[in-house]
Amino acid sequence: MHTRAALGGGETLERLAVLPAWRETQFFSEQERAALALAEAVTLVADGHVPDDIYASVVKTPFDAELSAVTWLAIVMNAWNRIAITSRRPVGATRSSSPPT
Repeated sequence: MHTRAALGGGETLERLAVLPAWRETQFFSEQERAALALAEAVTLVADGHVPDDIYASVVKTPFDAELSAVTWLAIVMNAWNRIAITSRRPVGATRSSSPPT
């Protein structure tokens, strides 16, 4: 669902393909890298708070104005993922699909 939306919004398949390895590629700007690091840190917040170095990298980029938006988006996506996992909803399921029995 999100891949189709990203492609429809002008994102490239090449960048989406390397997204899981964003640290090892040069496809992402400093601002995008800060956002990705923040989103990952928010996702793993149960392991501890957002590390100071990640927070500092976010604040020093032009990304500072979007700090709240990325934080909330990561929180909401994590919440939806947990609902989907708990309900055993298969990836790509439609509303008419029922969970596995």
